[in-house]
Amino acid sequence: MPKLTILLADDEKDFLTMLAMRLKAWGYEVIVAEEGAEAVRLVRDKKPDVVIIDYMMPEMDGVAALREIRKTNADVPVIMLTAYPDKHSIKGAETLDVLAYIPKVSAHSDTQALLRSALRMAERAIGKGKADSV
Repeated sequence: MPKLTILLADDEKDFLTMLAMRLKAWGYEVIVAEEGAEAVRLVRDKKPDVVIIDYMMPEMDGVAALREIRKTNADVPVIMLTAYPDKHSIKGAETLDVLAYIPKVSAHSDTQALLRSALRMAERAIGKGKADSV
């Protein structure tokens, strides 16, 4: 199976760089975006297999970006990162078919474990979708 391509969108440059390096070390191709509008454009142009997007970003937040992404790519698995992992902080995203919510504030190893688990779910969803379309 070819490498999955992940679009990673987060406005915190240090976090974005660290997570992109981690994902590449795990064997994924990574495309990065530092703002929501850029993420929308890259999903349309590059067609990544998975989107990992921060909930809170300036200008266009993760929910607004995801609404736009869903208009052109309804089926792409999405993992949402949030610094505030409670029900109120993810308001608006619940109807957008988010595969998993990953708290950015948990212990680093917990975040990695949750992210790896969510990526495995995304890989299964992609594999099922490809099998269904054959």
